[in-house]
Amino acid sequence: MGRKPILLTCSIAILLLSGVYAMTTRLWVILLSAIVHGVFWSALLSASAALMADLIPSARRAEGIGYWGMASALSIALAPSLGLWILEYGWDWLCLLIGTLAMGMFLIAFQFPEKSNRGRFSFEGFLEAALIEKRVFLLSMTLFLYTFGYGGITSFVALYAQDHGIRPKGLFFTVFSIVILATRPFLGRLADRKGRRRVLLPCLALIAISVGLLALSPGLPVMITSAVLFGVGFGSAYPVFAAYILERVDVKRRGVTFGSILLALDTGIGSGSILLGVVIEHFGYRPAFALGSLLALGSIPYFRFVDNRFGRIPTSMNNAS
Repeated sequence: MGRKPILLTCSIAILLLSGVYAMTTRLWVILLSAIVHGVFWSALLSASAALMADLIPSARRAEGIGYWGMASALSIALAPSLGLWILEYGWDWLCLLIGTLAMGMFLIAFQFPEKSNRGRFSFEGFLEAALIEKRVFLLSMTLFLYTFGYGGITSFVALYAQDHGIRPKGLFFTVFSIVILATRPFLGRLADRKGRRRVLLPCLALIAISVGLLALSPGLPVMITSAVLFGVGFGSAYPVFAAYILERVDVKRRGVTFGSILLALDTGIGSGSILLGVVIEHFGYRPAFALGSLLALGSIPYFRFVDNRFGRIPTSMNNAS
């Protein structure tokens, strides 16, 4: 159907949902609206990612996706504090802000040109098309393995720091965010010039080491070192991986490609948060972080194995280029 129509539709849907949130006082209506919101949010992520891939030159794709990801990271860092401040003035004002941002998305999306790389839409073709790009999904399980530990870190590292007297308890995220902002553009540019695979594998190793450090010691120097290494590795792994994958898929399948990537990514984060929480409850923080480190370490041989089998660029794409 195209990236731009999906973005415009999702923006309107979120604008309308913000009105529903403002007007209703029934919990079941809010929960039902949240399910609908999740559908449009997923479509928004996949369509915007595919649009970015269309706009960014292929020679600078890792760098460009890195900048795009930095925008998301900054918004996530600012939104909780801003939202709580606005909430002091009332729930309606918060819903009004959501609606205003959705209208802003609509206006921005409306200005974007779209490359004519889509086919003619038909419901028969839509139903027959694969909803998951199998080859991409198998490669993307690499993300599941290394984001498993990230899910545990986002949920529990602040409590881990608090339990061991480290102040401020959000220090890990502060250092982590600063390192991402400082290194992501540089490493993305390096990956574009030297090869995405050459940069991705060291990033995966740094993720495993950084989570492993949390398992070894809860001290302040170790936590700062872990945050630095994690910021370098995790901050650049996704844009480099996405750029690597985009070389290997048909331009018309970029939307479902990002859908497959996000499926593995979100499943890894969610599973890590839940399952590592269970491990922490029964065995403590250090065994949980050790498990996250081992899974991240396993992403390296997994990626090498699957990439050798499924990572080759299709002959049709080579001929087209």
